[in-house]
Amino acid sequence: MKIGNLELGPVPLFLAPMEDVTDPSFRYVCKRFGADMMYTEFVSADGLIRDARKSLAKLRLADEERPIGIQIYGNEIEPMVEAARMAEAAGPEVIDINFGCPVKKIAGRGAGSGMMRDVPKMVEMTRRIVQAVRLPVTVKTRLGWDEESKNIEEIALRLQDVGIQALTIHGRTRAQLYRGEADWTLIGAVKNHPSIRIPIIGNGDIDSGPKAAQMLERYGVDGLMIGRATFGRPWIFREVRHFLETGEELPQPTVRERVALARDHLARSVELKGERTGVLEMRRHLSSYFKGLPDFRETRARLVTEPEAEGVARLLDYIGERWGEWDATGTVPPFIYDRPQGEQR
Repeated sequence: MKIGNLELGPVPLFLAPMEDVTDPSFRYVCKRFGADMMYTEFVSADGLIRDARKSLAKLRLADEERPIGIQIYGNEIEPMVEAARMAEAAGPEVIDINFGCPVKKIAGRGAGSGMMRDVPKMVEMTRRIVQAVRLPVTVKTRLGWDEESKNIEEIALRLQDVGIQALTIHGRTRAQLYRGEADWTLIGAVKNHPSIRIPIIGNGDIDSGPKAAQMLERYGVDGLMIGRATFGRPWIFREVRHFLETGEELPQPTVRERVALARDHLARSVELKGERTGVLEMRRHLSSYFKGLPDFRETRARLVTEPEAEGVARLLDYIGERWGEWDATGTVPPFIYDRPQGEQR
């Protein structure tokens, strides 16, 4: 699969852009597990233009993350064009436009999936951004605003006509948010439309190797994007890749192995953001790494309230000692996390 001149290999696996999740430390971990391409958290066009600190910070990229896309969102054309130029200057491989976020504070004001209610404006915004930058422009969107307006086939064709280089489709409408099962039938219809020439990436409910293989076989998409299934389970990229190549499922890591990964993730977060912010923003990940442990409620509460990195590290050691070789199947599997050669943490 190619996006513009960017070669991503057969059936690439993408880490979905997720606000307050896909920060640099989490991208670092997902890359180690084999994510072929990743995206930043979505970046507000208005925030970039106002020089908002949080928005500007999202433009900082590391070479180890490549290839990477910067995803931008907004509800007005001129600010989005200017934001695309600013994003391009940060040096990603791709500029991605967010036409899929369903949360009320974004969609309700016409950005994200809210743009699906004004297709002419969506198309014109995309056309202007494609013209304004030299990098490939891609789009992520949904099936439609609601059950009565599933217009993704029309949208796909019109966005292709104005020059996007790939389209990611989440198999739900905006009205569904994340409820119910993702419907891939329209994703497949877009992919197999005789006029579609760009790569189509499927997104929604990919949570295992067998599910990934099923979606590929049934709908023929060019790539797969994984989002919520990465919470507390960044090794899912290696699981999926292994199954696609061998037809075999990898066992889950033991608690001790998850502790080693969590310590590495924590160290990276603190290195990049400083102790206070690094620890605070790790909390959403730390509790997820140990989901399902028996008698864990009290330890989880301590884990997500401890303010210092040293204290978190001690708690992680305690988790490794107490729960040791536990895993959900009762077996002790081999670990599957490879640090970059020569790197110590």
